[in-house]
Amino acid sequence: MTQDQFAQLLRHADQLLTRVEALLPPTPPAPDWTHGRAFRWRKRAARGYLETIANPHRIHLADLRNIDRQKALVDRNTRQFVQGLPANNVLLSGSRGTGKSSLVKAMLTEYGEQGLRLIEIDKHDLIDLPEVIELLQGRPERFILFCDDLSFEADDPSYKPLKAALDGSLAVPPDNILIYATSNRRHLLPEYFSDNQQTRHVDGEIHHGEAVEEKISLSERFGLWVSFYPFNQDAYLEVVSTWLNRLDVTVQDQEAMQAEALRFALGRGSRSGRVAWQFARDWAGRSALADP
Repeated sequence: MTQDQFAQLLRHADQLLTRVEALLPPTPPAPDWTHGRAFRWRKRAARGYLETIANPHRIHLADLRNIDRQKALVDRNTRQFVQGLPANNVLLSGSRGTGKSSLVKAMLTEYGEQGLRLIEIDKHDLIDLPEVIELLQGRPERFILFCDDLSFEADDPSYKPLKAALDGSLAVPPDNILIYATSNRRHLLPEYFSDNQQTRHVDGEIHHGEAVEEKISLSERFGLWVSFYPFNQDAYLEVVSTWLNRLDVTVQDQEAMQAEALRFALGRGSRSGRVAWQFARDWAGRSALADP
């Protein structure tokens, strides 16, 4: 090959690389550690990165009613964590719409000024947990990895990275990272009646089968379990009033409003904090339209 031919080959290779680079996705932006408090783990062409959430949902602990015990448990654990004291990963489980996710978001409102950061990770991205942890390890902030509405099917292997991150890896978990998960399932995995058929009695003791042990072993890795229960009628109406006050709505006819709130809940088939919030927004909007 002559020198001219070699130079021409280099030019063609350079042109080819330029065209390939134009097709590649841009480099993901670096996290805004200075101004960002809430982040979301995103994927772009199989590359993960932290996306800053410009306007995180600001919820105050005082806005959450009828879950005082749950608030006290999660708040105390989070205060320990923010102050650099030993704290536990948390599993918030129970009835839908009772404030599980809102309570986690409220922790950011309460402790964001003290260095707490919240990172939301979808279930299908849990395989990236080692990458996320490596990115956060050694930083001065305190990070809660938030997995909302978490549950797995029986044949779903994606829970294994979570299991290892909680407690099951040779590496010591970083002391500036905790995992808070919410779920309608106490053990995160479906539980079948057939699982109990594997249970054995040995010398008067109950020994669960492998299927049950596997389900329990995942949820057991969370050091703090916090359970949530359905609201009764009085609790539901109290939450409705709280949200109406938050929306600066003056209720002229309390009985009419409560009757409408109960009808709204009946139509949704649930008396929960979420339904109370939805009704409050509906009532506030209707009231504003009715005003001259």
